[in-house]
Amino acid sequence: MSLIQVPRRPLSRRQFLQLSGLSSMGLLLGGCASPLFEDLVGKTVEPLNQSFEGLLLNPQKPVPEFPASAIEPDALIVNTFDFTPKIDINTFHLTIDGEVNHPLSMSMEQIQQLPLTAMTIRHVCVEGWAAIVQWGGVRLRELVTLAQPKADVKYIYFQSADGYYESWDIASALHPQTLMAYQKNSQPLSIDNGAPLRLASPIKLGYKQSKWVTRITLVSHLFPRRGYWEDQGYEWFAGL
Repeated sequence: MSLIQVPRRPLSRRQFLQLSGLSSMGLLLGGCASPLFEDLVGKTVEPLNQSFEGLLLNPQKPVPEFPASAIEPDALIVNTFDFTPKIDINTFHLTIDGEVNHPLSMSMEQIQQLPLTAMTIRHVCVEGWAAIVQWGGVRLRELVTLAQPKADVKYIYFQSADGYYESWDIASALHPQTLMAYQKNSQPLSIDNGAPLRLASPIKLGYKQSKWVTRITLVSHLFPRRGYWEDQGYEWFAGL
């Protein structure tokens, strides 16, 4: 499988975005842009923004984590774009398909037999709030490896039980701290927080971290529909 090759840079990604002003522009476009402003500015700036963000992502470098004592148990705000779906964990199956050699349909029991990874990170929302949370689950890269993606796969789509949809670049999906989480703060994930499975990662803004994920599709190109909020003008890469 081909992966994005990332050159080393003397500046950290955050420093670069702060210096260039691209990070704040991306947030502005994502959270507050009017359709007219997006038409005039967003479509010009976003490809440049994504290009820089993709180059500055180190797909293998872990983000520093917080100690368990830093967890903010009540700080994670529950957001939904529409409704909270009802999912029977006993019949739930995660589908992994697309341009792969070994499509999968996995029960939660099968997923939970894979190595458990826990991380304590800051969850950052485009609305301007953040929360330190411990997530536990399986690394997404473990699931992708089982599906055996074809060589030209570059993107990954996530479909959720509530109709929400997202897409990521494959390098971010394979980051060692990108999880399909089924635990929060060492407890089983609640339905409000995305049970039975949700994305969790320290390298993406909150709206990229889909809840109630039921299907993962690996592809070689982006479809016209790139994400629920992205299709309304939010930044697609949305990296931290």
